[in-house]
Amino acid sequence: MSKVIIIAEAGVNHNGDITIAKKLIDAAVTAGVDYVKFQTFKADNLVSKDAKKADYQTVNINDGDDSQYKMLKNLELSHENHLELMSYCMQRNINFFSTAFDVEGVKYLNELGLSFFKIPSGEITNYPYLREIALIGKPVIMSTGMCSEFDIKQALDVLIKFGLEKNKISILHCNTEYPTPMKDVNLKAMLNIKKIFGVEIGYSDHTLGIEVPIAAVAMGAKIIEKHFTLDRSMPGPDHLASLEPDELKAMVNSIRNIELAMEGTGEKKPSESETKNIAIARKSIHVNKKLTKGNIIAEDDIISLRPGHGISPMEWENVIGKRILVDKNEFDILLASDI
Repeated sequence: MSKVIIIAEAGVNHNGDITIAKKLIDAAVTAGVDYVKFQTFKADNLVSKDAKKADYQTVNINDGDDSQYKMLKNLELSHENHLELMSYCMQRNINFFSTAFDVEGVKYLNELGLSFFKIPSGEITNYPYLREIALIGKPVIMSTGMCSEFDIKQALDVLIKFGLEKNKISILHCNTEYPTPMKDVNLKAMLNIKKIFGVEIGYSDHTLGIEVPIAAVAMGAKIIEKHFTLDRSMPGPDHLASLEPDELKAMVNSIRNIELAMEGTGEKKPSESETKNIAIARKSIHVNKKLTKGNIIAEDDIISLRPGHGISPMEWENVIGKRILVDKNEFDILLASDI
């Protein structure tokens, strides 16, 4: 089984503060993820000044201002910020990653040398955005929150039309509600995406807790993306639906354990670690009364007891009626050489 790629989504949980952003990188390193991901945008290219916050953003920020534009303007990362965070990731030996939300942002991230692109759920119907990513030709991970199968097919058609090879595309099942109610997760849809579109699959999670991404890995997800924060009580749109550092680490450890548990040929046989327990846990035939050499063994002369290094109780019928060759005391184990 290939290693699951784990992307820790810092997103905008830095609250526009480069110091907090670096602390998020530190937490991602401690957790052992593969990538720490931010968001690259300019509010002027992303939303109109009249755009309202989503309900979850209004609730999570609770500042009395429903302007999505003002919120995003305060969360932008400058060019200098990007360079500083990339440099810090290099120092900390973790992969820097970011998501762009418009054509200009895609071109910018390509100039920074990112090795692949992430299409967020909100951009899956953004034709010029998809076209630009396809023309660059680098591998793509595409989230599918709010999507139907038709939406996914349309986006794939655009990517492939403009030259992106299908084997470079991975699709993440996702639900774009923060936090996602468990009843709306629909993990089976991830498997249908793989079946219908023939791509590598993963899961971008917005539920509370770590159970669902772990389950997704057990079901075959090769990429996991999860929001994280330094503290869920911080103000900001995504903190409440994010993991705190100790939870992120627990998720990573659990996923790595699931990877180990999923290894193997699938053949059912005793493992190396449990072989030593066979004789201890299983039973063998013992005599349940004193028997003398020459006695014919009857059913009420024998009993199944631990340990299991004697004759297997599965030979029960073959032992009955045999002549015993040595004297046996009550509860002595019966060996093949004894009959």
